[in-house]
Amino acid sequence: MNLQHYYFYFQNALTPRFCDELIKYGTAQQEQLAYIGGQSDQVNENKPLSDEDLKDLKKKRDSNIVWLNDRWIYKEIQPYIHEANRLAGWNFDWDWSESCQFTKYKLNQFYDWHSDSWETPYNTPEDKNLHGKIRKLSVTCSLSDSKDYKGGELEFDYRNMNPDKKSVRKCAEISPRGSIVVFPSHLWHRVKPVTKGTRYSLVIWNLGYPFK
Repeated sequence: MNLQHYYFYFQNALTPRFCDELIKYGTAQQEQLAYIGGQSDQVNENKPLSDEDLKDLKKKRDSNIVWLNDRWIYKEIQPYIHEANRLAGWNFDWDWSESCQFTKYKLNQFYDWHSDSWETPYNTPEDKNLHGKIRKLSVTCSLSDSKDYKGGELEFDYRNMNPDKKSVRKCAEISPRGSIVVFPSHLWHRVKPVTKGTRYSLVIWNLGYPFK
């Protein structure tokens, strides 16, 4: 899929007060280690990961997360998702947001190259909000002041999207606190290791039925 805009951003969209409240609320919850792919299903089924699984995980992703479903969070951020979808010209048909992932990246923590989309739609007949849908739009919100940490850069890999754009691009636009970046969920991206301080962010995946 070739796109005119590979991501769309709003700088300083969220107020410092909102960021402070979200960090305070998120850090007050019980955090857990972030998993990848099928490991999440394995943990949800109360099947502990082996030492080898954990070792493999640490090579690809190392961060701590909290799942949030509070309406006040969606109410603040969803209008920007709709606006980005329109202004970027994507016009993806979506109708549901998954749980918000409040993420803490401490010293040396990171998330290597990955795509947020899955190979097949969700197969969850018990949950009509998810069933048969795919991730279409991803959102990352910067909650930390860039002076409070170093590293942790969000980068996009255009090489998997368009052979004519053979480059990795640093998303510098997300650096100011309260900035929001929206992008198609199939776009490959990573968060580089934090080298100083702690980086807090919020991620939301937004679903719709498969493209026709």
